[in-house]
Amino acid sequence: MIPVQGFEGATVAVLGLGRSGLAAARALRAGGAQVVVWDDTPRARAAAEADGFEVRELNRESAFDDVACLVTSPGIPHLYPAPNPATAAALKAGVPVDNDIGLFFRSFGADFDRFERPPRVVAVTGSNGKSTTSALIHHILTASVRSSQLAGNIGRGVLDIDPPEDGGVVVLELSSYQTELARALTPDVAVFTNLSPDHLDRHGGLGGYFAAKRRLFAEGGPDRCVIGVDEVEGQFLAGQMAEGRADDRVIRVATHKLTGPGWMVFARKGFLSEWRKGRQIASVDLRDVAGLPGAHNHQNACAAWAACRSLGLGPREIEAGLRSFAGLPHRSQRIAEQGGVIFVNDSKATNVDSALKALLAFDRIRWVCGGLMKEGGLAALEPGLNHVAKAYVIGREPEGFALQLGGVEAELCGTMDQAVARAAEDAQPGDVVLLAPAAASFDQYDNFEKRGEDFVANVQKVLAKG
Repeated sequence: MIPVQGFEGATVAVLGLGRSGLAAARALRAGGAQVVVWDDTPRARAAAEADGFEVRELNRESAFDDVACLVTSPGIPHLYPAPNPATAAALKAGVPVDNDIGLFFRSFGADFDRFERPPRVVAVTGSNGKSTTSALIHHILTASVRSSQLAGNIGRGVLDIDPPEDGGVVVLELSSYQTELARALTPDVAVFTNLSPDHLDRHGGLGGYFAAKRRLFAEGGPDRCVIGVDEVEGQFLAGQMAEGRADDRVIRVATHKLTGPGWMVFARKGFLSEWRKGRQIASVDLRDVAGLPGAHNHQNACAAWAACRSLGLGPREIEAGLRSFAGLPHRSQRIAEQGGVIFVNDSKATNVDSALKALLAFDRIRWVCGGLMKEGGLAALEPGLNHVAKAYVIGREPEGFALQLGGVEAELCGTMDQAVARAAEDAQPGDVVLLAPAAASFDQYDNFEKRGEDFVANVQKVLAKG
């Protein structure tokens, strides 16, 4: 645990008692704060009360008369589309609002005088690939016998990690919900993977969404910035953070060749290249790295490479880490192969951009897709549809989804078991049965993990039948 500093003897309110909320409440208590908590769920309130916390309904302005700060969980809106009533009450009462990420950064360096080599923090944000990039950085560090902890949106709660070791690294995956609200953001290395439309209602549009990501860099003042420049927003951010073209405090990352005097890492036709001061420093063939299939994962590899180089690792040990990386569940996860047919679980492809990247990673696809469509429709999938032999559409309203798939042959399956069974029946050697829904899971599942687990279970059931 990382005890929260700066609130000794003060009353702090915690809103939302999921994983991050409970960890924040305990870390605040460990730092000497008086903690009051609230959650809309009676079971969560009862569990917190049993843990010794005072439960206080926070929907009234008067509830904040003695409160120094409100700490909210990531899923609770504080501005758009409308503030949560408790957050609105805090704002009206003039009480500062923060989250566990802000508490972490204000507390993490409290006792660094005892270290010979201070610990460092790598923070990764972006629309797609941030989980894989974060996990890959952590894996490379661990494989290179460096002390590393993985936290934030992946791994452990950020305040629930162990006190860092001398020279240790904490790798954080941060969503826009977290970077937008955190009052302190001071990573040593900040990584921006890419940007595509997502969570637009929460951020008041694409500009607000990008602004939330940008705070990690503009507010945080990292020593090194690793920035994906495939989109104009990344190019803009890199330009804002660099003093000039040769400023190697910024490492530009792309899925196409980059030129110039600066520091850059790019992947082109499956080959990763690192260039600095106009010279190639290293090159790696990624085409046979099983845990990182497709151009989108090659972009993740470039970002992880750049972050690890910033931490002082050499090309050979980073390459060894890339090759031993097995991938993450539900993210281009190769789960089985039988009769020349490969089965891949990419349930995390919840938006059109991530699904398109999954489609472009394989040549002939039996595509399991569908669910709760997001704003904007499916038109942006068009460049990948020629990779699809047939679509097998799930979800409560598969008809509407299938109508947006252009000329792709589509079968309305509705349920995962029927979609997997039909795709496996139709598949020929060389085909890939791919779950990349291009939609949220909430019409049929609690989350994308449950959807992916259902896909895996049904693949195993089909393969067991022979």
